[in-house]
Amino acid sequence: MKRGNKGYLFILPYFLAFLVFQLYPIIYTVILSFQRPITLIDMEFAGLENYRRLLTTPIFFRAIGNTWYIWMVNFVPQIVISVFLAVVLSEGRFRGREVLRTLYFLPNLVTAASIGVLFAVLMDWRFGTLNQVLLQLGVLAEPINWLQMPRVAQGTVSLIQWWQWFGYTTIIFMAGLSAISEDLYEAAYIDGAGRFQVFHLITLPLLRPTMLYVLVTSLIGGLQIFDIPRVLTNGRGAPDNALTTMVLYLYNQAFHFFNVGYAATVALFLFFMILVFSVILYVLLNRDPESARMARAARRRMRT
Repeated sequence: MKRGNKGYLFILPYFLAFLVFQLYPIIYTVILSFQRPITLIDMEFAGLENYRRLLTTPIFFRAIGNTWYIWMVNFVPQIVISVFLAVVLSEGRFRGREVLRTLYFLPNLVTAASIGVLFAVLMDWRFGTLNQVLLQLGVLAEPINWLQMPRVAQGTVSLIQWWQWFGYTTIIFMAGLSAISEDLYEAAYIDGAGRFQVFHLITLPLLRPTMLYVLVTSLIGGLQIFDIPRVLTNGRGAPDNALTTMVLYLYNQAFHFFNVGYAATVALFLFFMILVFSVILYVLLNRDPESARMARAARRRMRT
């Protein structure tokens, strides 16, 4: 073998792993979406039957709504609080700043399933800590089955997601803030700009690439939420299917009802949904508003 071709030996494992564990499953998923099971092993061609079923099943559309609702209720306060904390921790000079950074990030180190078990215990209607505390304080006269209340159950999942990820998001925004030149802020303050004007006209426009990254990664993760709803409801998606997310619905169809062809169709729909909305977010956040042009012009002036 020529010396110049030896480099292919080093990249060959990656391509083999990609073909076996990524490309082949994707192709096989597309093939499965056009099949229906005869037995647990045998399949037969079903044409567009799975796609027609997908578009006429009310619980699937309920799962889509649940997934988006849980993600939005979690993400909107997460991004607001994370940007605020990132600015405070980046600009503030006080003791314990590094300790706070660590504390904010700690929930992200715990697995989502473990956190789900923790909240399931806390909110258990018979022996849960929440009910016991409220009963001792006299707030409740009898225990409440919190996780059987649809909005409470959805809010609990959103709260868990927010608590687990806001520290990570804060650190990402702090990294984005560190890339903004201090000269821009000094020039703005010299020109008489206030803190809000500086934040609105300099910080936010120059955080757009970081914002795009956070939005897209959060969207991908949020639309694939599975572990916490499954742990809280033991895989049932109860109450009233309020915690039946798209991936939980997919999982139940594939591994409880063994409708693998239909589950593959759900997976493809989820893939294209994530792809379309990721592209939309990319296009919207890469527009060139006046504030972004002003920030870049100020940066060019500082360089000259």
